[in-house]
Amino acid sequence: MASNATARKPEPTNGLDLPAGVEVNGPIEAGFETILTHDALALVAKLHRAFEARRQERLAARRARHAAIAAGAIPDFLPETKSVREGNWTIAPLPQALHRRRVEITGPVERKMIINALNSGADSYMTDFEDSNAPNWYNQIQGHINLKQAVRHTFSLEINGKLYKLNDKIATLQVRPRGWHLDEKHVLVDGQRVSGGIFDFALFMFHNAKEQIARGAGPFFYLPKMESHLEARLWNDIFVMTQNELGLPQGTIKATVLIETILAAFEMDEILYELREHSAGLNAGRWDYIFSCIKTFKNNRDFCLADRSQITMNTPFMRAYALLLLKTCHKRNAPAMGGMSALIPIKTDRVANEKAMAGIRADKTRDATDGYDGGWVAHPGLVDTAMEEFVKVLGDRDNQIDKQRDDVNIEAKDLLDFRPESPITEAGLRNNINVGIQYLGAWLGGNGCVPIHNLMEDAATAEISRSQVWQWIRSPKGVLIDGRKVTAEMVRELIPQEMEKIKPTIPEAAFNATYVRAAEIFEQMSTAENFVEFLTLPLYEEME
Repeated sequence: MASNATARKPEPTNGLDLPAGVEVNGPIEAGFETILTHDALALVAKLHRAFEARRQERLAARRARHAAIAAGAIPDFLPETKSVREGNWTIAPLPQALHRRRVEITGPVERKMIINALNSGADSYMTDFEDSNAPNWYNQIQGHINLKQAVRHTFSLEINGKLYKLNDKIATLQVRPRGWHLDEKHVLVDGQRVSGGIFDFALFMFHNAKEQIARGAGPFFYLPKMESHLEARLWNDIFVMTQNELGLPQGTIKATVLIETILAAFEMDEILYELREHSAGLNAGRWDYIFSCIKTFKNNRDFCLADRSQITMNTPFMRAYALLLLKTCHKRNAPAMGGMSALIPIKTDRVANEKAMAGIRADKTRDATDGYDGGWVAHPGLVDTAMEEFVKVLGDRDNQIDKQRDDVNIEAKDLLDFRPESPITEAGLRNNINVGIQYLGAWLGGNGCVPIHNLMEDAATAEISRSQVWQWIRSPKGVLIDGRKVTAEMVRELIPQEMEKIKPTIPEAAFNATYVRAAEIFEQMSTAENFVEFLTLPLYEEME
């Protein structure tokens, strides 16, 4: 996948017509003024003023809940919402464009990726302002320019004399804004940073919603990183206000929620209920989910996961989560979307490529057989393989929402059955260090979606790498299979060794510009006494 990782120091050009109370402190390149219009920023400002206090309340509630768990509280299904879980309700009917989602491709809001993904043959393309996108100012605003053109089919790109343009038939576009924890530091309203998610959502809606409605395919979104149904309620209220502001019928917006935190897994019914007029189902966001489990129980002396490679969708806690999501969605007439295998095609090694393709097939076969309505891939070269496995099960049907899983009975203890605890190996520790540094280096350079060791890594997989190292250092169970305890000193010794392996694979200028700093950051994050909630938070402050 292409990236827009080139270092940029643009010069300001035209001034902007800004609403009262709005400041934009990012450089304005040619074309940016078509996105950062007065009325579009007025919508951002209105949503910020209406909902920023609630966003901060929800973030404070997260911190309080995690503090309670650190003090010994055990997550469980909420007694106060039992009536919602037991109620006989369903989400609102879906538009035709969201009936068939057997294969969804994902990737950043980069020009070549957008064209290739929309032309890939997938049913849907989730274009990403979040985990697979490094959110520097240029990437965010150029991403909106790209999507505005893509929605209108005026999008093309020429590389080395080859013209890339959209086919007549393209995948259904869905947009993932940033999560609640992320700000947009380049835009202030009344002196406050705006929510990155509100900023991404409002700009896309203002410029594209009516055009998408006219074309019969949108506006559709994916919502990341939520930890409670009250966070879903916040999004729902934002949808209602935005539809009113833009003169759109209520229920026009449809959104799929990624269940990628352990706490959200206990509130799946409630999340669907809060968004029921705007819901397009749930997705099993496996990599962030694993990270969330590590983060949530990082100080629990009885918690310790094995090497990342050992944590698959068939391990007990992951299997319980996947089946509960499937059962919950279909009970509510909602699509259940499978997550993404990190495997990608390997053009240089036929044997390794065949193994990777077999892994993709097994992943999609399991999801389709279980009853999922579709699944994710991260590379256009995987669309046909994934599609074949879903077609084997679905045939000509759009989905299998009618497949109820009354045989599935998941209890809280099943979601908390954190196995396996071993093996933890030196190879696994080294891989976490190597992948973590490589990803951080690429991210600082502007690329948020990176092939590393024949796997597609994004912020979620990097989070697993650094959080596992942090937790292994502190857990009494963080012991290698040869008997050595994982320590901060061991990690500090291995980092230079892994940097020597990384150095020949990276251009010297990029290595010196961002990878040396990435190694420093990885060491700080993995060995510091305090756990950084999201690695993207301090890194974002170092971005332009």
